[in-house]
Amino acid sequence: MPADYTSFAYLGDRYTPFELDTEFDRVQPYELGLSPEQAERAERFMRENLIINLHEHPQIYPRDINQAPAYARSGREHLAYQALASSGVDVVFDNMMGPTGCIASHHGWKWDDVVHDVGMRLADVAHQDRVRIARSVRDILDCRANGQIGLVLAIEAATPIENELDRLDLLYGFGVRQVGLVYNGANQIGGGLAEDRDGGLTRFGRQVVDRMNRLGMSIDLSHAGDRTSLDAIEASAAPVMITHAGARTVWPTERMKPDVVLRALAGAGGLLGVEAAPHSTVSEAHPGHSIDSVMDHFLYCVEMMGVDHVTFGPDTLFGDHVGVHRVFASLFGTGDLPVPPRDPDPLTKVGVENPVPERVEYCAGMENPGESLRNAVSWLVRHGWPDADIAKVTGGNALRVLRESWVR
Repeated sequence: MPADYTSFAYLGDRYTPFELDTEFDRVQPYELGLSPEQAERAERFMRENLIINLHEHPQIYPRDINQAPAYARSGREHLAYQALASSGVDVVFDNMMGPTGCIASHHGWKWDDVVHDVGMRLADVAHQDRVRIARSVRDILDCRANGQIGLVLAIEAATPIENELDRLDLLYGFGVRQVGLVYNGANQIGGGLAEDRDGGLTRFGRQVVDRMNRLGMSIDLSHAGDRTSLDAIEASAAPVMITHAGARTVWPTERMKPDVVLRALAGAGGLLGVEAAPHSTVSEAHPGHSIDSVMDHFLYCVEMMGVDHVTFGPDTLFGDHVGVHRVFASLFGTGDLPVPPRDPDPLTKVGVENPVPERVEYCAGMENPGESLRNAVSWLVRHGWPDADIAKVTGGNALRVLRESWVR
């Protein structure tokens, strides 16, 4: 795709052009300091092993990031399939427009918008041969064998099903294989992490968990509240996932997960994907968000949960991610204000300090889906990890959970 690629969308009473940012080397490659032998080993590992990225938004954004809300409202965000082709990843869990998919409503998570988003992604995939939709474990293995990239369709909130359980069946029929129960705010299923009080999984929420188990859809708890997360882990007959988060002990914000939730997740056979969205998985040791900050969370979680229960869900995109956060925060009136501290939850016994991280322009070393897993492998190689353990945390653990939670 040429660097001056322009997309047109009909907004209001005219067509609006969006010059898309297709120069995916927007920032300088991150220097990990590998020796020639380590670099060769890392590249060989990427070629010889199944690599699964548990959470991304692999679409292209406008070069002028201030156009991002209008671009999202157009309902036509383009899949960056050429960039994915050079990422070295075999499978990407694609969360599409996610919470910014406000096509018809500023508040997001409307059923028609989500169906529109899924349909547009399917249309993009249908116009090329490098990326294919993965609907089963067999599809994932076939993609690996055929040199294709498997795209697993995922939605970050079950909010758009409203009180209609059968909408989960519709999503499954469209190819969606992973759904988050809640996105920050509470819904009819349970409490979100941004709520002052989390009432836990509702009766309807338990029906949702049961239906997803029966369909063979992965359950994601990344944006659920702590109590709702614990309830869902207990209620699910299959292992669940927290696809993109980190450890609250390492960085005490509401977006991170407390030890009690992470231990319960591991105890039920589940999986945590460590994220890298800007200013999220920060640490005291590395307050400027970078791959080293991300790996501080990763190492802590591996030590506490075990190497069989941790992987990577970077939660990145192709474009100015910090800028995306800024323009959408401005649109929704949240600005850049810090979140106030919270009192300890009586169930988890954990308070939330919500410290303000050191501001960076991007998360160095994990800036986009094209580099995140490749750099994670290189970091692990540089730090002496054996291939067997690297294989678990970059694909094997995810495949194991999918085998136990998908029905096909």
